[in-house]
Parts: sequence; C-alpha cells; structure tokens
Amino acid sequence: MGSKKYQALMYATLAAVFYAVNIPVSKLLLGEVGPTTMASLLYLGAGIGVGLLALINRKEAAQAPSLSKQDLPYVIGMIALDIAAPILLMLGISYGTSANASLLGNFEIVATAIIALLIFKEAVSKRLWGAIALISLSSLLLSFEGADSFKFSLGSIFVLLATTCWGLENNCTRSIASKSTYQIVVLKGIFSGLGALVITLIKGEGMPALGYAAVAMLLGFVAYGLSIFMYVRAQNVLGAAKTSACYAVAPFVGAFLAFVFLHESLSWMYLVALMIMVAGSGLVVIDTLRLSHVHSHEHTFVHTHDGTTHAHTVSHSHRHNHYFNEDKHSHHHDVTELEKLPGARLYNA
Repeated sequence: MGSKKYQALMYATLAAVFYAVNIPVSKLLLGEVGPTTMASLLYLGAGIGVGLLALINRKEAAQAPSLSKQDLPYVIGMIALDIAAPILLMLGISYGTSANASLLGNFEIVATAIIALLIFKEAVSKRLWGAIALISLSSLLLSFEGADSFKFSLGSIFVLLATTCWGLENNCTRSIASKSTYQIVVLKGIFSGLGALVITLIKGEGMPALGYAAVAMLLGFVAYGLSIFMYVRAQNVLGAAKTSACYAVAPFVGAFLAFVFLHESLSWMYLVALMIMVAGSGLVVIDTLRLSHVHSHEHTFVHTHDGTTHAHTVSHSHRHNHYFNEDKHSHHHDVTELEKLPGARLYNA
C-alpha cells in the first residue's frame, strides 16, 4: 500500500474518531442546552465551519460539479432527514446512556443496507446479511432497560429512529455524491440547522448561554463538518466502500469515551451486546474491504521429453481475494505443476 493510501486510511480513521466525540460531549452539554437547540447548533457549526473551509480552498471547491435542479428532491429529503435525525439522537442521549447510544449508532449500517435493498434494489451479500442479523440482535439487547426487564428503553428507541433517518439520508446523499462536497455539507449544515432552530423556537426551548452555544457549534464543526471533510479526502483515494468501513470504529470509540470520561457503568447485558456488535461490525468491514477477483495468467515453460526439447504456453485463471490493494500480481509455478495444466500450445524450441 502506497503512502497515499496510508494517508487516506488515516483520514478515514480520523473522520470516525471525530464523529465518535459527538455523543459523549453532547451528553455533557445537554445539561445546559436543550436537545432540539443542540441539534440546531451542531449542524449550524458544521455548515458555517465547512463554508469557511470552502472560502479558504476556493480553487478546490470550484472544481467539483455544482448541484442542479434535478438534484432538488434528494437535497430536500437530505435536509429534512438531517433535521429529524440529530433531534432524535439528542433525545435518545438525554433519556439514555451515551455508551448505549454510541453502540446503537451502528444500526445505521442495517438501516442503510435494508433501505438500499428495498428502494434502490442494491444487492446484499450473505456476509452482510449475517452482519445485519448480529447488529440487530445487539441493538435489541441494548434497547432493554435492564437484565430483568422486557421493557424497551425510551432513549434507545429514539437513537434507533435517528439511525433509521440517517440510513434513509445516506441513500438520498448517495444520489448526489458526485456533486460538490462543499455544497452538500454547507447546505446540510445551514438548512438543517435553521430547520431545527425553527422547531426550537416553536417549542419555546430556551437558548443556552453564549459559551455553551459556541462549544456546541465547535463540536458540530468537528464531529459533523470536519468528519465529513476527512471522509471525502479519504474517499478520493480509497473509494466510498473502503472509507465507510472505517466508520464501524466510531461507535466503539464513543462507548470507550463515555466509559472513561462520563464514568458510565457497564452492565453484563451491555458487554454481551458489545461482543455481538464487534462480530457484526467485523463482518461489515470484511465484506466492504474484501474484493474477490478472477485473474487470468499465462506461463511459458521449456522442458525435454522423448528426446525433444520444446516450449509450452499455458493459460489459466484462478480467484484471489484482495484487501485494499487491487493491483495485478504475478506468481510462480513449478514445471511439474504447469505440465498438468490443460490448454498447452506447442512451440518449436
């Protein structure tokens, strides 16, 4: 793997880590900021921050194709879902633990895959179906209030609704992904933030002190805006599939931060769900990064038998699995192996 791919992998990992900071820090801020206001400030911070990045990188921002009228339905759907999802997530964090909310974030993988299958008719591999089953089981365990309770946690239900909204939003964004990333992120941030702000005013939710508002917007810039920016930089080298696989790291980083900094206790059910979620996420990563190809190879060898020396050229193919690296490769066979292959053509030596 070249230096560019290592750098891209670093970008993708940083994008996941930046997003992971969102839930535990939001949990702290929700003591001073209302959930709808928090959602508004997060997206406004992302939109304004990436807008400033676009001004700094004018030449780069101008190179990508702009959004058109044909993209309007997807843009509207994307913004509407981005208004609802963070509000639901903030409600989920306020009613539940940030450790649970972090792990439940991987249900977005399930929602995205199922919506892509049902609406966009995308193929889902057997390995991904296995991952969906494991992540769904883990999410179900995390959704119960306790080991002795079969009552669903209200906080977990809100988080699952949020991830479902983001799953649908991912499919909307996919349809315009070839257009300017700066435009997409700025539109997401500004209009989703303003939409949530209108809901805040209708609800009569009080505005926080200026210092808390500034911290929330800074968090939005890092956890939403800068995370997406890093994602796109990685995507330019690794491609969308490989980059998205790195996002499976984010919920585990978020859960670790919640345990360390918020001192949230971990029940045995949480630990069981964690192990199941690790297995499911591992399958997602393998399914995304593993590429299986059939390669054709041609070998020429010289041998002597019955007093005659001559050459054979043998063509054959076999399947290889690749992780990250899709480059062509060569390999060596012993003459005895090549002599057994069919399809030899006789040449004069």
